[in-house]
Amino acid sequence: MSLPDYRSSERPASSALALSSVVHLNVGGHFFSTSLSMLRKHPNSKLAELFSGQPRLQTDPQGRYFIDRDGSHFGAVLEFLRSERLPAANVLEVHKEAVHYDIKPLIKRLEESPPLFGELVGRQQFLAKVPHYQENIEVLIRIARAEAIATRHSTILICVLRTDEDLGYYDNAINNLEADKDSLVTFGPWKAAPSVKDLLDCVKMDIERQGYRVSIEPHVTGRLFLSRSYDFFYKLTFTWW
Repeated sequence: MSLPDYRSSERPASSALALSSVVHLNVGGHFFSTSLSMLRKHPNSKLAELFSGQPRLQTDPQGRYFIDRDGSHFGAVLEFLRSERLPAANVLEVHKEAVHYDIKPLIKRLEESPPLFGELVGRQQFLAKVPHYQENIEVLIRIARAEAIATRHSTILICVLRTDEDLGYYDNAINNLEADKDSLVTFGPWKAAPSVKDLLDCVKMDIERQGYRVSIEPHVTGRLFLSRSYDFFYKLTFTWW
């Protein structure tokens, strides 16, 4: 019995890719055309791996290689491969794509740029020193969603203890708090320079990055303990509509 003849004009996509230096891409519905050498520019990247040897990608009905990922920022990745030009906007989003495709030179350049340097070296290093910060953000969102039934706003009380001295006053402050204490979420103390305002800005920023609208204002206790007014408490308000 003779073997099938694979030399016909109906070649598989991988063979067509090997014969052509131009590659047409469909990245989550966004269309791009580039050269095969450009996609392989950084041989150790995941992107180069996708187009090296036997490609593992499916094609769409028009024959474009399909990458099942949001392609909104793939153009910026491709522009860096072509010209080493960094994006002027959406730096965090492009960084995520660079990490996904494991393009190390782009990752490095983006992390050295002012927006990401400030985020990764400044803000994230600070937040790493705030106990249970990420867990508290998740708790705040969960409580707010639970309280959102048939209401326009959800308000949650948060307590911010900047220093160990503040922590020593915590029990007295709670006892003097004229508000519902059941859903109180506490941040701190932390061993770093940023202030309470810096921490509150971070809380607002990280919740709004998830698509919520929030505001923060001081909560006045109205009572004194040994002539001391506690300014630990703030109202975090979610606006739903």
